[in-house]
Amino acid sequence: MENPVSTLSIIVPIYNEAQSLPALLPVWTSVCESNGWDLILVDDGSHDETPHLLAEYEHLSFVRIIRHKLNCGYGAAVKSGIASARSDYLVTLDADGQHDITDAQKVFHLAIEGDADMVIGNRGNQSKSGWYRNIGKWMILRFTNMIMRQHINDLNTGFRLMRTEIVSRYLYLLPDSFAFCAVVTLFFINRRLRVLEIPVSSTKRQAGRSTISTSSAFQILLEIINISMMFNPLKIFLPLSAICISIGIIWGIPYILMGHGVSVGAMLAIVIGALFFFLGLIASQLSAIRMELGNFQRKDRAEDEDNQKPVTSSSAGMKNG
Repeated sequence: MENPVSTLSIIVPIYNEAQSLPALLPVWTSVCESNGWDLILVDDGSHDETPHLLAEYEHLSFVRIIRHKLNCGYGAAVKSGIASARSDYLVTLDADGQHDITDAQKVFHLAIEGDADMVIGNRGNQSKSGWYRNIGKWMILRFTNMIMRQHINDLNTGFRLMRTEIVSRYLYLLPDSFAFCAVVTLFFINRRLRVLEIPVSSTKRQAGRSTISTSSAFQILLEIINISMMFNPLKIFLPLSAICISIGIIWGIPYILMGHGVSVGAMLAIVIGALFFFLGLIASQLSAIRMELGNFQRKDRAEDEDNQKPVTSSSAGMKNG
């Protein structure tokens, strides 16, 4: 039986991690070489010693280094790595050392056995974030699980496996920011793809400083709303409509019972609720049109790629015959 791990790529987005890389690069290259994996290192415009550290491993045949001239964002770095991947599956992990690369073996086997399109590495309670960031993560997780069809326990983890063919197909819809992790998960679930979750080990960042801030949380929320509007806008608009109409009815009933007619505030709430409902219907139609256009664009790109492929002598001979 052929060893399945030969169809796996490890993608590491890196930005100013010169303090962490000396200890991590030998481990990553050793594990990838022994397992026959590709290692794709994406330098996202680092301005410290990161480029020089990566250059020391450029000679290895299984290592590919991609460099961005400017810092484009976490998602952009991951997307560059995905575009370069030649394997059937890929695993992303962060460059701060909190993930154990050997866990890639575990998530890969789960993907094969469970025929999964994505496997999320759940850090559980091992994530060593401060209370401020933990509250933000909890709020984002609760909001996202409210609009998703499937409950996910660790939405923002950078350690996840994805089927390369599927995620490559929809890269143009995914954000360049740190919101990539949450949005790609939401995307897979809304496309009714198989998403599994498995516990993985996690340690505290040993060196360097995280670039995640409060603005990152707002970016994630906005991107989640944006992708939700793309797939199922009624999931957002219908609850808003129901809440406004319910408030209007509850507010207006006492005035009607007292014989004072319809309250202006109650009528306003009901009208706003009706507007939300019709906006949801319009957004749903626009969403269907946008997805259909995306399908046509992918088909056109695929046809262009087929047309650009060189014709072999054997196939040319068959055509001439």
